[in-house]
Amino acid sequence: MTENNQLRDVFDAIADPTRRQLIRLLAEAEEIPLHELTVQFPMGRTAVSKHLTILKEAGLVMDRKVGRETRFRLNASPLREVQDWAASYSKFWQSNRLRINQ
Repeated sequence: MTENNQLRDVFDAIADPTRRQLIRLLAEAEEIPLHELTVQFPMGRTAVSKHLTILKEAGLVMDRKVGRETRFRLNASPLREVQDWAASYSKFWQSNRLRINQ
């Protein structure tokens, strides 16, 4: 776990296409209510909520109550771990690209 006190691994959280789509939607808006997120998917509110919980456990999503509504926003800082991991392969990609182009 990182200093964010994450309960779930970031890689595990982003492994699911639905959760990646949720991250994309949240990245495009400052904050989105649950009902607006739910209409973007062919599943019910409970299923979307479960995906958001997993993202929340990884520190990727934050929520707040506004009256009876729950609003969600992205906390992209845990994605730095994914970016750093992928960047560690840049030498591999560069050398393989050179071999392919020859």
